[in-house]
Amino acid sequence: MLFLLFRLGKDRYALPAVQVAEVLPMLELKQIPQAPPAVRGAFDFRGRPVPLIDLSLMALGKPAREQLSTRIVLVDYPDGHGGTRPLGLLAEQVTETLRRQPGDFRDTGVELPDAPWLGPVASDAGGLVQRVDVEQLLTPEVRALLFPAPAGRDGTPEAA
Repeated sequence: MLFLLFRLGKDRYALPAVQVAEVLPMLELKQIPQAPPAVRGAFDFRGRPVPLIDLSLMALGKPAREQLSTRIVLVDYPDGHGGTRPLGLLAEQVTETLRRQPGDFRDTGVELPDAPWLGPVASDAGGLVQRVDVEQLLTPEVRALLFPAPAGRDGTPEAA
């Protein structure tokens, strides 16, 4: 299985490549006042606004550095209503891939109820790399803010 690698601080993380729709350079962002802290804003992707989550801000409390290797990783995120929506993930040092079998990743022994998106780890010559579970990135509250239920015919949100 192929994984896209990135860094948060000094540590390496892996996203399953099958969940990656595209890797984009840094784009112009529209700030979203009153959005949760990790929501850096939104960007236009082929005529559609896409929210952007700063993984560094979410995990480490400091924004991703805007470097040449900082990229927007576009994923198809489950919207909570039976479909998927594009979601941008801002990550640093998005420059490598890694081939590993899912069974190569082992439990860290540390349970993180506030960060269920941080999965098991695998080891290679570069040290440990931690798998990221894209579907667990957003809390239900943030997912509801970014991807509200579609309105029904009467204009009220449809039941999920």
